[in-house]
Amino acid sequence: MEKRIKTLYILSIIAILTFLGMQGYWLYIRYEYSLREYEMETQDVIESLLVEYDKLRLKFNPEPESITRRMTENNLNTDMDSLGNNSRRATVTTRVFNASKLLGITEIRKLTEEEMERLSKLVEDSLAAIDSRTATFDATSAPTDGAAWTAMNKFELDMRSPFATEGIDSLLRRERIDAEISLVVTDSMMWKPVLMPHTSVINPHFTMIHPYSELERKAVVIDCRIPSSDVLEKMGWTLALAFALSAFLIACLVWQIKTIVRLTRLDKMRSMFVTTMIHELKRPISTLKMCVSGIESDKLMEDVSFRKEVSAEMRGGLDSLSSYFSRLRDITFNNVDQIPLNVESFNLHELVDSVITSIPVTAVKRVNFVNDVPKGMEISADRSHLSNMLTNLIENAVKYSGDEVSVRISGESVDGGVRIDVADNGNGISSADKGRIFNRFYRGKAFSTDIPGMGLGLTYVKLLVDAHCGDISVESREGEGSIFTIKLPQ
Repeated sequence: MEKRIKTLYILSIIAILTFLGMQGYWLYIRYEYSLREYEMETQDVIESLLVEYDKLRLKFNPEPESITRRMTENNLNTDMDSLGNNSRRATVTTRVFNASKLLGITEIRKLTEEEMERLSKLVEDSLAAIDSRTATFDATSAPTDGAAWTAMNKFELDMRSPFATEGIDSLLRRERIDAEISLVVTDSMMWKPVLMPHTSVINPHFTMIHPYSELERKAVVIDCRIPSSDVLEKMGWTLALAFALSAFLIACLVWQIKTIVRLTRLDKMRSMFVTTMIHELKRPISTLKMCVSGIESDKLMEDVSFRKEVSAEMRGGLDSLSSYFSRLRDITFNNVDQIPLNVESFNLHELVDSVITSIPVTAVKRVNFVNDVPKGMEISADRSHLSNMLTNLIENAVKYSGDEVSVRISGESVDGGVRIDVADNGNGISSADKGRIFNRFYRGKAFSTDIPGMGLGLTYVKLLVDAHCGDISVESREGEGSIFTIKLPQ
């Protein structure tokens, strides 16, 4: 049975660890997926912001319109060699005309409408350009002709309004995107953005490389940090469901283990109960059997003193059985008010003497009982219950001790009641056990499992003391003995 229970414990622990591992792995995969999803969404936002920034650059003219005119010509030549391979050559020619020079104006001012019309006609025929630049690029790597034409437009845009990190940074901050921006020149022409996903889940960030002037191999690098709080917030319901399910399943497994422990404890208690009952009933039953054997002898029964002795022994055995069954009955009561009390006046010293006489002592122990109760001390209580209380305390003192035992029972009158002390020089009680020894079925961890018992003796004593509206306490140090004190009102 114990082997099966241990196996079940191990399997339950393995099941819990396996489930937690699978749950953790699933949450990790789900977190990775959420990070990828955040990357894709942020990439789309950044792409739209780059398009918006290009539009802003188109509107921006760093040169006063009244002073200069710019003319750009784009040409794309496509050739095919003998092997059928296409090659593209992109040519961008930019001319900037000086309005003041063409119109003969010496001061810088805004042109009139007539001067504007005249300037337009002169620009068409004039070659007096302030600056004329021609740039030729090998655009063979362009995926399509359309991509090459778009690249020439971007080149011209960057010439007129250079790409600046401050401009795109302001747009990113507007969308609450935390990123580091840098401009680089790549080894070769890039024709589409490149996304470098995150490599760490602890401090996740991804990098996006976007070409803003393909022909010049210029690109912007945006290193974007992924806020884990935003990702976890999106996973809120998933995390809540996962944790709730984990807590429920773990609670079920823990409850299962607790149930197994409780059932195991009940099974052990059942075995101990049977052992203790046999131990308790063995002596009075043996006494009765001996008495019955004596009764069957006609010769022995002719002796009057023998008959009286046999009758006394039989009465004592029956009283022991009755007392034991009364204890079993009383221990089942849930309320002390249910315990019947037969309060009477009697001599406490004589009661202690009778209890000491009834205590079984093994030959392996040397036991010394001392009755320090005043001989004339009379008290009012249930004699049978008080006898059972003292019997339990004295038997425990003998049971949980060494080879030499000294038990001292004393009594004295106190204000409005009586005080009874049972002191011994036994093993004592640890501080951890002292507060729990009166709990039902509790046995101190220091007690040997070879000593029979169910952890009901002190519970029974406290139950009877409470039924008398009294109080019981203990003073003990481990290895130095114990003093149990019973206070009963009078």
